[in-house]
Amino acid sequence: MSGEGLIAEPRAVHASVGHARLKELMHRGTEFLGCDVAIMGGAMSWVSERNLVSAISNAGGFGVIACGAMSPELLDTEVAATKALTDRPFGVNLITMHPQLSELIDVCAKHDVGHVVLAGGLPPGWAIDKIKASGAKLMAFAPALALAKKLMRSKVDALVIEGMEAGGHIGPVSTSVLAQEILPHVCHDIPVFIAGGIGRGEAVAAYLEMGAVGVQIGTRLVCAHESIAHANFKKAFIRASARDAILSVQIDPRLPVIPVRALKNRETERFAAKQREVADLLDKGDVEMAEAQLQIEHYWAGALRRAVIDGDVETGSVMAGQSVGMVTREEPVTAIIQELVDEAAAALESRG
Repeated sequence: MSGEGLIAEPRAVHASVGHARLKELMHRGTEFLGCDVAIMGGAMSWVSERNLVSAISNAGGFGVIACGAMSPELLDTEVAATKALTDRPFGVNLITMHPQLSELIDVCAKHDVGHVVLAGGLPPGWAIDKIKASGAKLMAFAPALALAKKLMRSKVDALVIEGMEAGGHIGPVSTSVLAQEILPHVCHDIPVFIAGGIGRGEAVAAYLEMGAVGVQIGTRLVCAHESIAHANFKKAFIRASARDAILSVQIDPRLPVIPVRALKNRETERFAAKQREVADLLDKGDVEMAEAQLQIEHYWAGALRRAVIDGDVETGSVMAGQSVGMVTREEPVTAIIQELVDEAAAALESRG
């Protein structure tokens, strides 16, 4: 079956119709984030730093700093540097397993960061209370309906539903299935943003019509002019197709390794060897399970840095979502966001 005619042509948009409908559907999202377009930047370690984050916010979207394994001192510097580049709202993504999570929250409070996104597992109650006490709005990832309801009871302010099509650490269920499972039951009570595999505005429009208030985009933004990712990293994205973004394999069932989606290269095999090495340490009693997991996380952080910063796309981790096949060139953040907006508006208008 030919796909001709199935994708709306963005040039056919009339601002008074398609864009007006898009603005209406995104209203709760833009109001919650304080931006013009309810498109969040996905928090990508080494990529989502001051330059890309400020560019997203300046373009009308909502940039999010990826704290990752940063120390409180490094995060302090990054937030201050981002504020120097934009006067628009942006957020900070914190990993719940970070050993200095409390101090990182203090840094966000010090800089009056308006939105904190907690990732990497269910957020502890004390962290939720501390973030909300600082006056920031709290967002968290909901990988299932039951967890979405639990987070709502914990007074989280908004949810992010991210499917397995995304890059980096992911869960086992696709975005479209999660959206169908969760949105109808919670979207009237709490703002929900959809992430994972979104590469065109038609998908943005579809999720908004299902009840989402906005989306989160990562992979499409990696090759923005403002992204500091190495030229080799960007070239790997531009050359790749969706099927090149594969999942890492769990070698030992005792190691609860969260799968990672990245472009296939020699690093894929190296990670399997790293798991066997850590499993051997567990067998010998040389490390506890928590330390074993931390070793795995530090491994990923180092492998990702080699690829993003040093440009080693063979033995580094080229984390990418399945929408990587829709990344075809380098372009400014403003152009990427505008294209998504125009495609979404065209799709909405074509439906009358």
